[in-house]
Formats: sequence, structure tokens, C-alpha cells
Amino acid sequence: MDIFAAIGVLSPFPFYYYLWKWPQSWVDFCGKGRDPSKIMAYVAHFLKLIQFISLFSVSSFHWPPPFYFWPLFAFGQFLNFRVYQLLGEPGTYYGVRFGKTIPWVTEFPFGVISDPQYVGSIMSLVACISWVPFQYILLWILGYVFMIRVESKEDPSTRAKPLN
Repeated sequence: MDIFAAIGVLSPFPFYYYLWKWPQSWVDFCGKGRDPSKIMAYVAHFLKLIQFISLFSVSSFHWPPPFYFWPLFAFGQFLNFRVYQLLGEPGTYYGVRFGKTIPWVTEFPFGVISDPQYVGSIMSLVACISWVPFQYILLWILGYVFMIRVESKEDPSTRAKPLN
């Protein structure tokens, strides 16, 4: 296993863990008048780019993809899009942890699939298994499983207070 690719694949998870456990420090770091969810989204997109570059560095592409690629990838991306559509940026990027009010959503996939954003991402990763060595896919999935466990234990008393 290429250690640099493995580190790249795991790079976002310490950041997400830190933000989930200590949201007030992130709100304070972002400063007054700045949206911590938006700043988190910028950092998360940069870390996602590092993840993709890491995967591409160890991948070997061929065409056409296997038969299972399209349904897994399409449904996984649909779930991710739907979560973003229903919750918006604040709901997707820990807005509730940063003191924002996020509306309760019961439309599909919520109420049907637990953690649909992670399920969708895992489905998309599994779709790419013919191109990417298994250990990198597994490492990324383990990062998602770790975050599912971390986010399942939310203590409302640790939520950040907005700086306004």
C-alpha cells in the first residue's frame, strides 16, 4: 500500500472528527460574520480533492466499466444530491453543530436509509472497485464508518454558540 495515497484517502476524517467534537473552536476560528458551514465546505472540498488525487494515483482505468458500476454509482450520487437538496449546505456541513437551526426532514431518503449521505458515498466507492485497489476503497469506507459512529452520538450541550 502506498503510504501517501493512504494518508490522502484518510485526510478529511481527522478534520471532520475535530469539527464534530469541538464545534465552538471552529466557529471562533472562522470569526464573526463568517459562515462556519461555508468555510467547512471549502476545506472539505479541498480535502476531497486530495482524496481523489490519492485514489487516481493508484488506479488503473479501463473501458467499459463493469455492469454494476452504473447503478451503484448513479444511486450513490442520487443519495448524495438528495441529501444536499433537502438539507442545503448548513445541513450537510454540520450546521446544527455550529448553532444553526436545520429543519427536520422526513422525505426520502431520510426515514428509509440511515446516514444516506454516507451510504451514497460508499455505494459510489464500491462502484469503482474494478479500477481502484481494494485496500484503498476499504480504507475510505472505514473512514465513513468511523464518522457514522462519531456522528451517531451527538450531545446538544456541545453545540457551538453563534458569534453573530
